[in-house]
Amino acid sequence: MANPEESSPLLSNPQAAEDEKKPTKPTTTTPPPTYPATATKQSPPKGAAYNWTADGLPIGHGSVVGEPMRRAQWNSSLFACLGRNDEFCSSDLEVCFLGTVAPCVLYGGNAERLGSGTGTFANHCLPYSSLYMIGQAFFGSNCLAPWFSYPSRTAIRRKFNLEGTCEALDRSCGCCGSFIEDDVQREQCESACDFATHIFCHNCALCQEGRELRRRLPHPGFKAQPILVMVPPRDQTMGRGEA
Repeated sequence: MANPEESSPLLSNPQAAEDEKKPTKPTTTTPPPTYPATATKQSPPKGAAYNWTADGLPIGHGSVVGEPMRRAQWNSSLFACLGRNDEFCSSDLEVCFLGTVAPCVLYGGNAERLGSGTGTFANHCLPYSSLYMIGQAFFGSNCLAPWFSYPSRTAIRRKFNLEGTCEALDRSCGCCGSFIEDDVQREQCESACDFATHIFCHNCALCQEGRELRRRLPHPGFKAQPILVMVPPRDQTMGRGEA
């Protein structure tokens, strides 16, 4: 039968007391190496795959670095014919007038602002005018010029990272989620929507593009010159100093 004194944890063990009396060699422990705070990385949770940058930031879904940039909205809607009541109000009225009376001039001006090169206005306005007159003469409507002008809408979207029709529909009603996830399908859908917008709402599309470009880009012919302001010297008086 086992001795209860030996199995009790509250009683001291004589053998252990003798071991404590024997001299023991001092043990030296080396501290673990320390690293800068920017180089430390926290281990990701199990089952999650992350890539890491040089600063220790994770690149993954929903992170600060890996999250895609959201697309901006247009400054005015497609059917805002008179524009907005701001500092560009007079320019919006001019855009509406040109889009109604002379869409070729408005399209040439939009292409000139977007291209910012010499001769851009004539290279776009003249072909547009020819297609406009051919469509009016043979079909009684401006049905040929939109086939030539719709790539400008795609170029404006890509230049300023603006949302297209598919993204606007997905934001409002959530009906184009499958197209938003895939980049290739989204771009094909947006290009088709740009074409349809110019076919069915051609004048409104030109006016919306004109308002957007006038708010974002100055006219390439406008070159601001620095103004040098001359400040006259102060009045000087001559006086005799006292001794």
